[in-house]
Amino acid sequence: MKAVVAERYGPPEVLQIREIATPTPKGDEILIRIHATTVTSADWRLRSQSVPAGFALIMRLVFGLRKPRQPILGSELAGVVAAIGRNVTRFRVGERIFAFSDMRMGCHAEYLCLPQDGMVMATPPGLTDETATALCFGGTTALNFLRRAKLRAGERVLVNGASGAVGTAVVQLASRAGAEVTGVCSTANLDLVRSLGAAHVIDYTRADFSRRGQTYDVIVDTVGTAPFARCLRSLRQGGRLLLVLAGLPDMLRGVWVSLTSGRTVIAGPATVKLDDLRDLATLAQTGEFQPVIDRIYPFEQIVAAHRYVDTGRKKGNVIICVRDQS
Repeated sequence: MKAVVAERYGPPEVLQIREIATPTPKGDEILIRIHATTVTSADWRLRSQSVPAGFALIMRLVFGLRKPRQPILGSELAGVVAAIGRNVTRFRVGERIFAFSDMRMGCHAEYLCLPQDGMVMATPPGLTDETATALCFGGTTALNFLRRAKLRAGERVLVNGASGAVGTAVVQLASRAGAEVTGVCSTANLDLVRSLGAAHVIDYTRADFSRRGQTYDVIVDTVGTAPFARCLRSLRQGGRLLLVLAGLPDMLRGVWVSLTSGRTVIAGPATVKLDDLRDLATLAQTGEFQPVIDRIYPFEQIVAAHRYVDTGRKKGNVIICVRDQS
């Protein structure tokens, strides 16, 4: 099978398409023929080791000191079950599925084995592979942080970085929950964020949300530019600051802030649940949640896709189409 392999850390050019052995599913695993995958900001950070302050050594210890321990990136996929292990009962050969491999990665390839009891779901009728593969990373992160914030209908929510994969998911899901959402993004993305349900939008190139005199019950920072010190004037007493992306110093400071300020800082990795995938798929099927797709690249152009993600200007999700590969 073909796979995109990174044998060292660095720019997009470290990625190479190689022929490697197709995996064989173990007893409780399914072999998935991948039709579509994504390039996420997490793939960029892992490949380049461009990580928030304080995490450089931790990332190397977890993912490989000198080179990636898992050379095949990618955490989202959609495709079909190509083979099953002898103990598999949840899925059948030929069934359409989508999955989130999370830190296991391995989705930038033609085939991948995953356990049947992992983050794998049947793809609902009517959903394309491109839509299904884009449900996982942004959608599960948004659901987890909004759940931890105990978001209530009628609350005012500001989303910093509202046009990315996580930001577009937060805008939609918070609006659906009855919140009044303000999205912060660039000039080019104002209309997009409005169309997703934001009641208000702020162009960060022209205004600083923290100096506008508005206050919010929940501030969601998806891009790492709104630590507590910046948000203090904009966060109401009892408010919650959700640091989806943050450096270690800000995360540690958040513990003290939560204990002493009357406001709560919520940070740390999102916990992924199979029920979240199920809920997102149902919402997508009914049209209540739609992952934003910016660009679709063929498998052979995955280096170009990484270059685009590296710019930090993608809107929602960048898809890699794998299905036409032999």
